[in-house]
Amino acid sequence: MKAKQSLGSRLAEAVGGGVLRVFLIVVGLFWLVPTIGLLLSSLRAPEDISASGWWKVFTEPSQITFDSYAKLLENEDITSSLLNTVWITVPATLLVVIIGSLAGYAFAWMEFPGRDWWFLGVVGLLVVPVQVALIPIAELFGSIGIFGSVLGVVLFHVGFGLPFAVFLLRNFFAEIPRELLEAARLDGAGELRLFFRVVMPLGGPAIAALGIFQFLWVWNDMLVALIFSDSGSQPITVALQTQVRQFGNNIDVLAPGAFISMVVPLAVFFAFQRQFVSGVMAGAVK
Repeated sequence: MKAKQSLGSRLAEAVGGGVLRVFLIVVGLFWLVPTIGLLLSSLRAPEDISASGWWKVFTEPSQITFDSYAKLLENEDITSSLLNTVWITVPATLLVVIIGSLAGYAFAWMEFPGRDWWFLGVVGLLVVPVQVALIPIAELFGSIGIFGSVLGVVLFHVGFGLPFAVFLLRNFFAEIPRELLEAARLDGAGELRLFFRVVMPLGGPAIAALGIFQFLWVWNDMLVALIFSDSGSQPITVALQTQVRQFGNNIDVLAPGAFISMVVPLAVFFAFQRQFVSGVMAGAVK
């Protein structure tokens, strides 16, 4: 005969089953409301946006039009800023991942003088606020002639992204069994071959998680780009802010531009969602 469950046990089973799933679905739908609203706003004419809310589309589907996206493609400031965003985000992400992976492996498995002290220095850089370094680095970039260029923005993001990258990957690589690395060395593998053939495949989830973090941070950044870029190198975040300042109610350009700016990092996240979750949970379970 099945023992009678207590009220707490029954509530726990209910929460852990269908009720929890329904709750999470409802929360997810509420979370998507701003994105859906921005998408529908970008598909409406400016006069419709001024007259009513975006939910009016559900009762009047004839309001949907792609004229705003056509106008967006005719705006050279927006299109060039999208390209600048790609030229900034992709190199900044790749450099942080590559350099951070190499440094993380070195701190985890290579012996060199002062290794632990160097690593403590890297960890200490994690607490340095970005705002503290803006003026000194701006003066440095100005003295070497890269202030206001795409290269300057990329270097700033790489410099501030590396401490977290090294810290994350070093701790992940340190969990790799020593016996596996020693077996590869006995087979004649050098350090570079060991890194690319053994460490990199095992560290794929953590590297993917780092790449997503870095990509999202750089793509959505506005503070650094606002200071270190000029009119020829500004990314989409600064370009949209400029449109607001100059035109005020230029919603037929701002809405589709903001949606494109938002949908790209969302697509990257969902494309690597499985690797991201694996990387975040790496080391949590032995």
